[in-house]
Amino acid sequence: MQTTDSLRFPVFLIKPSHYDDDGYVIRWRRSVIPSNTLATLYGLVADCAERRVLGQGVEIECHALDETNTRIDVARIVREIRSAGSGLVGFVGVQSNQFPRAMDLARQFREAGVSVAIGGFHVSGCLAMLPGVQPDLQEAIDLGVSIYAGEAEGRLEALLQDVAHGAMKPIYNFLSDLPGLQQQPVPFLPKEVLSRGLGVQASFDAGRGCPFQCSFCTIINVQGRKSRRRNADDVERIVRMNRAQNVRNFFISDDNFARNRDWESILDRLIELREHEQIEIKITMQVDTLCHKIPGFIEKARRAGVRKVFIGLENINPEALKGAGKRQNQISEYRNMMQAWQNQGVIVFAGYIIGFPGDTRESVRRDIEIIQRELPVDILEFFVLTPLPGSQDHKELFHAGVPMDPDMNSYDTYHVTTGHSQMSQEQWRDTYRMAWSQYYSPEHIETLLRRARASGIKTRKMANMALWFHGCASIEDLHPLDGGFFRMKTRSERRPGLPVDSALRFHVRYAWEIASKHARYLRLIARLRWFEWRLDRDPEAANYRDDANRALIPRS
Repeated sequence: MQTTDSLRFPVFLIKPSHYDDDGYVIRWRRSVIPSNTLATLYGLVADCAERRVLGQGVEIECHALDETNTRIDVARIVREIRSAGSGLVGFVGVQSNQFPRAMDLARQFREAGVSVAIGGFHVSGCLAMLPGVQPDLQEAIDLGVSIYAGEAEGRLEALLQDVAHGAMKPIYNFLSDLPGLQQQPVPFLPKEVLSRGLGVQASFDAGRGCPFQCSFCTIINVQGRKSRRRNADDVERIVRMNRAQNVRNFFISDDNFARNRDWESILDRLIELREHEQIEIKITMQVDTLCHKIPGFIEKARRAGVRKVFIGLENINPEALKGAGKRQNQISEYRNMMQAWQNQGVIVFAGYIIGFPGDTRESVRRDIEIIQRELPVDILEFFVLTPLPGSQDHKELFHAGVPMDPDMNSYDTYHVTTGHSQMSQEQWRDTYRMAWSQYYSPEHIETLLRRARASGIKTRKMANMALWFHGCASIEDLHPLDGGFFRMKTRSERRPGLPVDSALRFHVRYAWEIASKHARYLRLIARLRWFEWRLDRDPEAANYRDDANRALIPRS
């Protein structure tokens, strides 16, 4: 179809996964992290469908697929689009590590003559920070794939019309014209899509952009440093739309909600919904290390339904933080900040980056010991310092000609992709693995459960968090953010260039992998339940104090 005479125009929005070290697509029965970009684009396509942007006689059909929990059936999608006469496959929110997988799928769709577009942080970051069009993006263009940089609010209608009329442009670049977010269609996914994730959690961004200047960050160069935000009415609409389908768990994907200028009006509205209308809301959000200095912020966040917060601790070495442009992180404030959250019964997640210039195996080991002893962080997750395309770090290494891994699949923040002044690549990898095993030692896991009990957090909840993070890192050999429940593998879904095993060999190995991993999980679960059992029978458990939580307010 080259006109808008058809009655149907299917749009398939695909959030691609990436490959593991054996070349298999990382996919789960239930995945963990919801895709905000998928929700955002679904909301925008639904708005275009409602407004009949392709003509009154054309029904735009939107399908959202997250490959971390859904197999992408290329043949079926091709049949759907061919039967309609036209349509679009859009790869959305594509990060650098997902770009190779997106391209492998895009080739199959293009061979069938299907219109394809790829957007996300890799495309946007490369166009924002590097000269010209980089070879991997040019390869996409040469295949007839359109690359989309920037945000889609107010622009998606034109893209759909171009597809319908067979006039797609090679590049759509809106990086210099970032849209406002108020009164825009809001992020939304049907419950049938959300149900493929653990916890049936919806995701939305209350704002975009970040005022800080971390050199390893891509957000500031793609979404800008100026805060653009939704208002309280927008957030209420998101909550009510999800309540109508019995979804009450939310992940606010803002890189730093505490710097959203409308944080108070948004939290006040959520408090009103919870306390006056009795709407159940549970929220996970990301904040910075100085949020406790904002009067009333933590208290209102808890009343609004915040149950978990993620904080970019990054490091506890002042020189490393200064060198990374992370000047807002004040080590002296870490304990006060974390204690303020735990006094509200909120679980504190923190990220720690390994690979700053002064890092060594021994310095990382020492820093983790300090964190274990002195900081009341609940769940600590580790990352490898990665020069992501779109970051200042990557730009400087690129222009200096410093060798970096050419395989974008490795840019997942837990593979080493460049050199280090103090460690070989193998030492760097070993230090990363050591960090996980050290922090989640049996002794420290028991300490985490004791601190949780003392701060009023359910020990079962904390134990499940420890199971997820420790299990993914030590058993699956994946980062927990790439984790999920029950790994799904398909013999044919192996990275091109790698051999496809015989059916017998594949299924025997897959069965052994399932059995051996689940045996290890059962041992870990048994240990965690033993810790819980002991705590349940300890009359002094609620009074537990150590150097990290000694300022904890006694629980009544």
